[in-house]
Amino acid sequence: MLAGGEHRRSAAIRSAIHEAFQQGLITGDAPGVVHGGVALVGGGPGDPELITVRGRRLLAHADVVVADRLAPPELLAELPPHVEVIDAAKIPYGRAMAQDAINEVLIDRARQGKFVVRLKGGDPFVFARGYEEVIACTDAGIPVTVVPGVTSAIAVPALAGVPVTHRAVTHEFVVVSGHVAPGHPESLVNWDALAAMSGTIVLLMAVERIELFAKALLNGGRPADTPVLVVQNGSTAAQRTLRTTLSDAPEDIRSEGIRPPAIIVIGRVAAFGG
Repeated sequence: MLAGGEHRRSAAIRSAIHEAFQQGLITGDAPGVVHGGVALVGGGPGDPELITVRGRRLLAHADVVVADRLAPPELLAELPPHVEVIDAAKIPYGRAMAQDAINEVLIDRARQGKFVVRLKGGDPFVFARGYEEVIACTDAGIPVTVVPGVTSAIAVPALAGVPVTHRAVTHEFVVVSGHVAPGHPESLVNWDALAAMSGTIVLLMAVERIELFAKALLNGGRPADTPVLVVQNGSTAAQRTLRTTLSDAPEDIRSEGIRPPAIIVIGRVAAFGG
């Protein structure tokens, strides 16, 4: 039988061990850790606690971390001092590390026998060029592990109280990149089809061109009073939320000073949680 003080000490020890396992500081083995290999890890929508357990464990074993702009900075702050951290940020309309240069760094460090973690915001295969990096590494003979992440397209609306689907309201949702404007020769999005659907549209990287996207949807038949939710810096302490309508969204986004990173949710569910 344990006395009260011993119970408290035992509970504290269990809690410390549990936290260490979660952070990858204690592990019986290290599956996925390959020296001379690369792990593409999704860091989640911004809150460092929303990275997966596996992603956090692999990050704790990294020799080199190549980090995106949207990778949670708190995760980088936890790294030991010997870990090489390389900034691979792509800032909209600002400085950017070319994709070819990122690929070269991944391959170079892996060929030095190091375990390289490519830390991305969200999920590495959702508008993140993750598969391009997989191809570059595998073509160079570098083994690659992919660790999915929590995408902001679903997590950020949820944290704002908005489901992307809801029974008897919408049974479909589409996640669309706003990187290319409607009508651009490189656009692969059928904006007329999006306007005609009744489900939820989640726009990523769309704030800077919201006038063009709203116009395309309105011209395609989406009602002007369609609810819109805009969330900047979702899941972080700096999160800002704006509720508006499709016709008013461009003016409201500009007047409120909404800047990237932000997501835009368009559809009936965007009125929920307000």
